[in-house]
Amino acid sequence: MPDARSEYEDFKRLAPDAYDLVLALGQLAAKAGLDKQLLELVKLRASQINGCAFCVQHHVLLSERIGVSADKLHLVAVWREAPIFSARERAALAWAEALTLLPNGVSEEIYAEAAREFSETELTYLTSAVASINVWNRFGAAFRWTPAKRPAAANVAAS
Repeated sequence: MPDARSEYEDFKRLAPDAYDLVLALGQLAAKAGLDKQLLELVKLRASQINGCAFCVQHHVLLSERIGVSADKLHLVAVWREAPIFSARERAALAWAEALTLLPNGVSEEIYAEAAREFSETELTYLTSAVASINVWNRFGAAFRWTPAKRPAAANVAAS
């Protein structure tokens, strides 16, 4: 395992204004009323694509706390092949992947699917959530932030 170059707490200490802005951007979609479980799936998927271990662990643990099913957490990496995801979740995950892998652009098909499932306002806020997690991923992956350990009580329950 590579050593951390710095840690999440260092970011808060070294650039508190940047930290506050990224944090605020990431909270907008939930404040606008988008489902928190859906947002966590999107953030988890983008973090998987970007290879940010810190963010993957953070969003797995947070998803568990807010009631995302274990099956969805295990299958989000292969969501296209897993019938457990709703049409809305599929549209959000496709949107998140297209925006995370932006050099590929956003196809008309993906845009149309997202537009069927989300209002213009919702899609704008969903985009802000994807933008935010991609910013977090850049910091976490660049500095190799150490993923959080699972709380001890959860380790016993998961065994």
